[in-house]
Amino acid sequence: MSGKVLVTPHPSMKNSAPNHLGKMQRNDPCWCGSGKKYKKCHLASDKQRLGGSKEPATQLDRMERSSEYIEGMRESCRLAADTLKMVGENIRADITTDTINTWVHEYTLDHGAIPATLNYKGYPKSTCTSLNSVICHGIPDDTIVKDGDIINVDITCNLNGYFGDTSKTFLVGECSPDAKKITAVAEECLKRGIQAATPNGKMGDIGAAIQAYAHSMGCSVVEKFVGHGIGKQFHENPQVPHFGRRGTGVRLTPGMFFTIEPMINLGDKDLYILEDNWTAVTIDGKLSAQFEHTIFLTESGVEVLT
Repeated sequence: MSGKVLVTPHPSMKNSAPNHLGKMQRNDPCWCGSGKKYKKCHLASDKQRLGGSKEPATQLDRMERSSEYIEGMRESCRLAADTLKMVGENIRADITTDTINTWVHEYTLDHGAIPATLNYKGYPKSTCTSLNSVICHGIPDDTIVKDGDIINVDITCNLNGYFGDTSKTFLVGECSPDAKKITAVAEECLKRGIQAATPNGKMGDIGAAIQAYAHSMGCSVVEKFVGHGIGKQFHENPQVPHFGRRGTGVRLTPGMFFTIEPMINLGDKDLYILEDNWTAVTIDGKLSAQFEHTIFLTESGVEVLT
């Protein structure tokens, strides 16, 4: 499940900006990696959060992780990945999205974990099912999955106090060329984002790689939702924008656990939120696809946990 909405925050998705040492200048690139100037991006919200007295710099404190913590994250992420694999083996036309929710709910409980989305800030289900023009946070219900649909299923489990988060967009039956294209582009965007995540690199490197490929394929990148840090909390710092400029943003410090989860649209990048206050839909009704992994940044590179 994606993190903070950058432009028009949903109250359930608010994550505070990282606590940094030092200060940023108003005209510096924003720490979030968006490529915007700090004054045009997070300056106002950071001042409000910090009482107007401080501004964040561009580097998070180094993160030391115990072997117990690392193994706890690996186990939780392994379960999330197994749950998603189970869904992929069973998903088909003529089932409801609520059926998928039941599979996820029961599988998670049967393996000693808790579905992390259930009752999270009022979210009513154990997974997110986002069909066709739904970008993210689709709520399972009696909607029937049809031949030719694409559907993203987003899994987050809480196993022994550690959170694992992953998602995949599935092609159901015989899909259109556009459906195949947006799904393939979104999957490649995730791969390129992971490849751009290097120890002591910058957060903007990830977003720049994703954005460059999506745009080269005539697609757009959703900017209002981002990836997020994860660990013993569902949503932690840092924020992980899927757009931005290379060499900007938070330094990628070994010990970080975070998600990369680009949402890629076939048409316009903009969206609106339905009356349920969760479901995000493309502004033009065109298709959207998303893939997500939780990763662990080590001294030598990236470990994909899901």
